[in-house]
Amino acid sequence: MSDKPYNVLFLCTGNSARSIMAEVLLNSMGQGRFRAYSAGSHPAGRVNPHALQLLEKNHLPTAGLRSKDWAEFARPGAPDLDFVFTVCDRAAGEVCPVWPGQPMTAHWGIPDPAEVEGSEEQIRRAFFQAFHQLQNRIGLFANLPLASLDRLSLQKQLDAIGKDSQP
Repeated sequence: MSDKPYNVLFLCTGNSARSIMAEVLLNSMGQGRFRAYSAGSHPAGRVNPHALQLLEKNHLPTAGLRSKDWAEFARPGAPDLDFVFTVCDRAAGEVCPVWPGQPMTAHWGIPDPAEVEGSEEQIRRAFFQAFHQLQNRIGLFANLPLASLDRLSLQKQLDAIGKDSQP
């Protein structure tokens, strides 16, 4: 494995909950092997307070988190990306910019907890479920032997993670 961390971008439409949580989780779980970012095709302009609360409750850093447009990562000077993962179905169906670095891509769709209506408990539960699903997938990804897999094998592993399968 090279000394350079892998750059990973998580995409969602609003970049307010799922992609933000994924960014924080990978930066925490990746033990310096990854540099995670997040962005949205139509950013909400703020991080969902339920996502922030859940991250803080799990003792994960929230300083500097913001809802960003995915165009930031397609501009000259943006980090070369190794991986781009969509975590919502809407973003997966949109035409994405051309990413620097010719990254590998996969779709890891997760229901949007920010769209859940109901009691405060129901909303918190939806955020917890999304967080837990992201945590499981990111754990599988972070433990892949990336340097020893050929591109086709790696793509199969990434796709399997998105289907909640054990790679």
